[in-house]
Amino acid sequence: MKLRSKLFLAVALFILYFPIFYLMYYSFNSAGNMNHFKSFTLDHYKAVFQNKRLMVIIVNTLAVALIAASVSTVIGICGALGIHYMRNKQLKVGLLTLNNILMVSSDVVIGSSFLILFTVIGHFTGLGLGFWSVLISHIAFCVPIVVLLVLPKLYDMNQSLINASYDLGASTYQTITKVIIPHILPGAFAGFFMALTYSLDDFTVSFFVTGNGFSVLSVEIYSMARKGISMEINAISTLLFLLVMTIILVYYFVSNNQEKKRKIKAGVAK
Repeated sequence: MKLRSKLFLAVALFILYFPIFYLMYYSFNSAGNMNHFKSFTLDHYKAVFQNKRLMVIIVNTLAVALIAASVSTVIGICGALGIHYMRNKQLKVGLLTLNNILMVSSDVVIGSSFLILFTVIGHFTGLGLGFWSVLISHIAFCVPIVVLLVLPKLYDMNQSLINASYDLGASTYQTITKVIIPHILPGAFAGFFMALTYSLDDFTVSFFVTGNGFSVLSVEIYSMARKGISMEINAISTLLFLLVMTIILVYYFVSNNQEKKRKIKAGVAK
């Protein structure tokens, strides 16, 4: 049974990752097509870094992702704390439901809703679609992810630790910063990296809210692909894939390190 499950997992992973590795393989093809591999070259990667417009778009994408992930992490932590310690159960359930609706809603619905919203705002203020519309949209769909990853850490927390901190004379601010925040930090890190990954990979919402003078990488790749197959697309996609994998590995090592420290502290306490 174990052999069958491992075999099934290997086949599933092969099916999922084969198109990506196929794309990465041909990004080094000097022939400039995906029909046959002629020889190894880095010209397509050089072309990406020599394309000034593309480099600006990459910087825009990273800036939006980092800012959106950071802001959504702060808002998500505050939201998770507010929901967890809310006494009104009906309001608590209602807020959790609204949070979950944003998670399961179609990206097309979210993107078109934001497009209508920013169009109305632009009608009265004169502001067009661009950096701020993309950033606000990304923060909006990243916050629910952070909330869902932080809440389990709060539910897992021993209430006696908070009571002990108050008994020892700690203020509410000290209790939050010295007791609660360190406990939920792994969930906050997970939320940050997940939000960063979602923001980097998002296409649908970004497609609706980008303006003429601003674009992100996913929208630009889509525009390039419509003009025809280019090995620059393969090179960009490879770099983006490696970036996301690096983020995931960093999160994995950080979470493992924090888990080891927690176990060591727990062992010392015993």
